[in-house]
Amino acid sequence: MSWDWDKLKEQQQQNSPHSGPPGMDQVLKGLKNFKIPGGPILIIVVLLLLFGSSSVYTIGVDEVGVIQRFGKYVRTTQPGLNFKLPTGIEKLTKVKVRRVYKEEFGSTSGTSDKFLPESEAANIALMLTGDLNVALVPWIVQYRIRDPYNYLFKVEDVDRLLKDMSEASMRQVVGDRSINEVISKREEIADKAQLLLQNELDRAETGINVVTIEMKRTNVPVPVQPSFNEVNQAVQEKEKVTYQAKEDYNKAVPQAKGEAERTIKAAEGYALDRVNRAKGDASRFVAVYNEYAKAKDVTKRRLYLETLKEIFPKLEQKYIIDENQKNTLPLLNLGGKGGEIQ
Repeated sequence: MSWDWDKLKEQQQQNSPHSGPPGMDQVLKGLKNFKIPGGPILIIVVLLLLFGSSSVYTIGVDEVGVIQRFGKYVRTTQPGLNFKLPTGIEKLTKVKVRRVYKEEFGSTSGTSDKFLPESEAANIALMLTGDLNVALVPWIVQYRIRDPYNYLFKVEDVDRLLKDMSEASMRQVVGDRSINEVISKREEIADKAQLLLQNELDRAETGINVVTIEMKRTNVPVPVQPSFNEVNQAVQEKEKVTYQAKEDYNKAVPQAKGEAERTIKAAEGYALDRVNRAKGDASRFVAVYNEYAKAKDVTKRRLYLETLKEIFPKLEQKYIIDENQKNTLPLLNLGGKGGEIQ
């Protein structure tokens, strides 16, 4: 070190027991005269280390880095080792784009309502349905940051906007449904609310992508649960009777229709058979008449013989009497066991 020995001796004399403690002026004067060896170089090295540490940074695999230069957005950096201008010139903001965030509504245990009083959290889930009933509808919104630039700079309070739009979307969807649909069709309502919420977030340029909306167990407020259960029981009884009546109707009406159809088909078949038979008989008679017209004697004899041929086998006893027979004496035992007498 480079010391001023004359001044040092003077200070030692002043600091001697007989001279008393040094004054403030003496201390300041000593500090001004104190010199650090290589001071400028050491300051430069320290500044370089500070600037170097603020210029090199690492981005994780699940995030990106947003760089601002004097407050203005300039670029987005990807995962890995990156460089920027020192602090004070460029500012780094890391945004996790692969992380799934969760906001829970209507419950004091969720991330969104954990600082709210229980009554206020319950009021968020208290909704009016389309049939003018009141329901408790808690739900969960899961989302990712799709556009870091919009997420950071387009909306002043994007988290508050997400909560307000989520509540407005769910109330709109629930307001178009009955209380029974709200309780039994939770997945359908959640899908509809997700589409509506995503459209509103895109219009506001929030840079948020809604992954899913999950509705938790929906119910009516505690004071009206007994009355609601009685109404549901009455509705179920009504539906049961209605279903039984429809079941009887579905059994009786098709059976009657089938019976009527069968009767109609049988009548049509009988009519067709009668018509065909009549047409056949008419055709046969016409054919016989045509043959009779060609040879009347022959046809008449043939018809006579064919008729006798058809009738005689059906007779049990046959008696043939000579037309010249005048006396009936030989015919006295016509009913005997002798059989036929010719």
